[in-house]
Amino acid sequence: MICHYIVNISVLLGGILSWGLMWPLIGKKAGDWYSAHLKPGDTHGLQGYKVFIYIAMILGDGLYNFCKVFRRTLLGLYHQVRGKNNLPRVVNGSAPESPQLSFDDQRRTSVFLKDQIPTSFAIGGCIVIAIISIISLPHIFHQLKWYHILIMYLAAPALSFCNAYGCGLTDWSPYWSLSYLCLTSHGGVLAGLAACGVMMNIVSTAADLTQDFKTGCLTLASPRSMFVSQVIGTAMGCVVSPCVFWLFYKAFKDLGLPTSVYPAPYADIYRSMALLGVEGFSSLPKHCLILCYGFFAASIVMNVIRDSVPKKYSMFILLPMATAIPFYLGSYFAIDMCVGSLILYSWERSDRAKADAFVSGLICGDGIWALPTSILALTGVKPPICMKFLSRVVNNRVDEFLNPS
Repeated sequence: MICHYIVNISVLLGGILSWGLMWPLIGKKAGDWYSAHLKPGDTHGLQGYKVFIYIAMILGDGLYNFCKVFRRTLLGLYHQVRGKNNLPRVVNGSAPESPQLSFDDQRRTSVFLKDQIPTSFAIGGCIVIAIISIISLPHIFHQLKWYHILIMYLAAPALSFCNAYGCGLTDWSPYWSLSYLCLTSHGGVLAGLAACGVMMNIVSTAADLTQDFKTGCLTLASPRSMFVSQVIGTAMGCVVSPCVFWLFYKAFKDLGLPTSVYPAPYADIYRSMALLGVEGFSSLPKHCLILCYGFFAASIVMNVIRDSVPKKYSMFILLPMATAIPFYLGSYFAIDMCVGSLILYSWERSDRAKADAFVSGLICGDGIWALPTSILALTGVKPPICMKFLSRVVNNRVDEFLNPS
């Protein structure tokens, strides 16, 4: 209900395209395109198509928008140097005059621009952190070389922008998929996993900080105070997170195993991806790389069309980033999002304020329920009844198993 209608429609059509058409058709090629005896999560099989096509689409969409914004930035700098700068200026902390902005928006812009973080500080901080990582990480992970870390930090700005853009568009942060690219390290599986962890933290922090800046802008908070809060929270996380992990590690002897209450399924996925990265693209399933090229190009073409046609038509063109989400995560939430959009569309025609309050209540309720859920899981409480929806074929098999007569 908080996403734009075209975002939800893109997610729905992406789920239909992937799980309704592509994956069933590719699944029938088991034994031809890939081995039919692989585990469901093995990236040498159907999982490889899901992961890499998903990555190709979000990279195509994110890199296109990165280049577009970078081009506009260069043009703005060029006009500024030439004395033809059309960018808004901030004078004495006041917002730029614009008839399209309300008084509240002008005040938010004024406060946000008044306490900007200096560019020199941001660039200097990145360089210092990169130097510290280059020096310290090879001593922790001996397989990870200094030039691996240097390459990661050179690629981090583009990948961070892609992730922040996708998170701002869909409210999902696909940082894990972008970090997959670091699993192709030539230092082996351990080096690939270590590089993936470093890139994951860089890319995810960019999206989190961007969202915090947006919240600070809406609440008239200083960007510098938001940044300092992030630094303090990160420092606390360096202490709290290992303690929480150690608590779970001691409380659950089978932590991380497939039969555990906390099986950590992504651990197996990342390990498979690291093995695939070491072996190279030649180990990908048949035609997977060609499909990746095609969907990467399709993402760019869709963006070009959106920017080329008039606005009244571009609003009906699918968003590649939103379309890619269900390719990997699944299509189970697409119906929920579209139903939410339908409810919001019907409700806001009568009372928009109540619709916004209802959305906020749903988000708060879902977030608050996470705490008692965790407590119940830690205490070992199991639900008295479970519900599961099965297809007709699977349901018939279950009935035959329960009633063999």
